[in-house]
Amino acid sequence: MVRQCLDKDFEVILAIINDGAEAYRSVIPLDRWKEPYMGADELRHEIEKGVSFSGAERDELLVGVMGIQLVADVILIRHAYVRTACQNQGIGGHLLRHLTDRVDLPVLIGTWAAALWAIRFYERHGFTMVEADEKDRLLKTYWSIPERQIETSVVLADSCWRRTREIGERDPDLPSQG
Repeated sequence: MVRQCLDKDFEVILAIINDGAEAYRSVIPLDRWKEPYMGADELRHEIEKGVSFSGAERDELLVGVMGIQLVADVILIRHAYVRTACQNQGIGGHLLRHLTDRVDLPVLIGTWAAALWAIRFYERHGFTMVEADEKDRLLKTYWSIPERQIETSVVLADSCWRRTREIGERDPDLPSQG
């Protein structure tokens, strides 16, 4: 079951993020890894900036979380993590479908370029990687991340973003995405 996370879930969300992030320890640049991967203050800041978390429950315990954030004219999928013991069981896909099926704006996802399993996961769910120059522009427009993270990340977009982009390119009088 997927449900909206509540204030009382804060510590569990934080624990899931830090447990699930262990998968990134050996693949992201060493200068981007920190202990813990996400601290409580950083999570509070993300929530204050509008990241709303949903969680997947199993036996009434949260086993995965995924955030969604409206930024200007797009939806960002943020901080998608599943407990290590529960990975590769369809939980992430269930969360992603739950969130994306409820929005009618273009959806963008940023992840580490070296996290090939994460990229393949999003591609299996209909997202495609944007080109490098567009990736840089999108990360600078919609995310608040350091330049080093921009250098080492990719952006994936859903079909709605692609269609909106194509329409804007065909009709220069329409506002383009971004």
